[in-house]
Amino acid sequence: VLGGPVGVGDVERYPYLKTELDLVRMRLERQLPLLGVCLGAQMMAHALGARVYPGTAREIGWGPVSLTEAGRLSPLRHLEGTPVLHWHGDTFDVPSGARLLASTEITPHQAFCAGKHALALQFHVEADVSRMEEWLTGHACELMAAGTDICGLRAASVRNGTLLAGRAALCMNEWMEAAGL
Repeated sequence: VLGGPVGVGDVERYPYLKTELDLVRMRLERQLPLLGVCLGAQMMAHALGARVYPGTAREIGWGPVSLTEAGRLSPLRHLEGTPVLHWHGDTFDVPSGARLLASTEITPHQAFCAGKHALALQFHVEADVSRMEEWLTGHACELMAAGTDICGLRAASVRNGTLLAGRAALCMNEWMEAAGL
């Protein structure tokens, strides 16, 4: 379940979110493999009974995450010290029974796992630098409102995209194997 410009609390304005939340809840209840990125991670947190709410600040740009001890023992270890793409305003509490894997100064809850089957990432490991211009154009209003340096974000994407792609592949392949995929 990937990201998007809406939030978990926007179900009345965007009814499709209810269907997606129901699917997320079903997969989690059945302990089927599920990867949530950004909004997807927030949906997973919500489905597991945790609070989802606006963060203290929008986090948009490239930067590393700090791994917890559990994170260093997880597939996320491949991302240690690697800049990942942050692009979110909402955050979540870690669900009961889940393990916090990563954080940043702005967003203390960046990633969690619920068993081996469910991995939630607030940040983007799937960002394809060759398609970044679509992100920059498609979210131009959001970026301008947030005061984001679009040229700087584009340059950082070029600098960091290839490194992230290689590390993300290691991370995701290891998670998929552990999840039985």
